[in-house]
Amino acid sequence: MLPAQVERLREAINSHDAARVADCFAENYQCDTPMHPSRSFTGRARVQENYRAIFARVPDLHASVLRSCQDESEVWSEWEMSGTSDEGIPSMNTGVVIILSTVDGLIAHTRFYLDAVS
Repeated sequence: MLPAQVERLREAINSHDAARVADCFAENYQCDTPMHPSRSFTGRARVQENYRAIFARVPDLHASVLRSCQDESEVWSEWEMSGTSDEGIPSMNTGVVIILSTVDGLIAHTRFYLDAVS
């Protein structure tokens, strides 16, 4: 069984509704991307903007959670996101997303290691 916030996010991504994805996050959500520091950002509105672009680029995107674990303060989850780009090119991203904290059931902070598979 997946941790509630991970399951909620997976379902939202698979709904292809950017507003529903954004609703999984706190208003002042902080996304850290250590592999690509310039991609780090703050804010729920940016989540919605990013997922609008993702769904436009990969309209059949499907998110799977391969593994997850949780303790009192952290959730770790390994994700795979696949689909076909609007140009007909297969798209695959995989990696670990570490949810460091939640506030009122919303994701407040992540360290995001998801990246394209070549």
